Amino acid sequence: MFDLSGMTALVTGASGGIGSSIARALAGQGARLALSGSNPGKLRSFREELIEEVGGDHVEITCDLSNTTQVEELVPAAIDTLGGLDILVNNAGITRDNLLMRMKDEEWDDVIKVNLEAAFRLMRASARPMMKARFGRVINITSVVGATGNPGQMNYTAAKAGLVGMSRSMAQELAARGITVNCVAPGFIRSAMTHDLDDRQKDTINARIPMGRMGDGDDIGAAVTYLASKEAGYVTGQVLHVNGGMAMLG
Repeated sequence: MFDLSGMTALVTGASGGIGSSIARALAGQGARLALSGSNPGKLRSFREELIEEVGGDHVEITCDLSNTTQVEELVPAAIDTLGGLDILVNNAGITRDNLLMRMKDEEWDDVIKVNLEAAFRLMRASARPMMKARFGRVINITSVVGATGNPGQMNYTAAKAGLVGMSRSMAQELAARGITVNCVAPGFIRSAMTHDLDDRQKDTINARIPMGRMGDGDDIGAAVTYLASKEAGYVTGQVLHVNGGMAMLG
């Protein structure tokens, strides 16, 4: 079940915490990956690590998602290298947190450009080859705060909520061509950022989660793998919330 052998995937932000877990999950089920990120050294190191762990012939493509030219070249480069593109995972994102009254224009612009506009461009670029193949899986990584809001993150929550709207529009446009478009919305996931929190801060967060703990990157990787699979062929336009019950959303 959920065998991805023979399928190809492009994962943005692939060398980050959640991104690397997604990449491992997809590669572990047999997909061949184009790993994208903005740090060439980190990306190369992760690619070598991935090949050593799960095997496969994976490639790396450096891309700065704030650079429109590089974004427009990413999907064609992935298709040229992989020979096709079955799965697109828009995972990469940045934060520029600030309260509304203090938020600078560039803090808004930076987050929208990377988290929302780049995803739109990659979704648009992937549509035609997927339509031609009459198969495709587009999976956008959103966030629980895109549904609930979060103080100090108006730019980030707007981008994450925007991803949901874009996904549902694309899902309706391309469903008849065998293409599904869905979102995975993580809650609090253990990462380098949460590792630096002190015990009191972690206890405060865990108290908000019915399961009493943060999730792992593997939880997100498993959700993405399911949505990428042929078994999820009748699931489209949906948001799969993976948050330990912190926000029980329909």
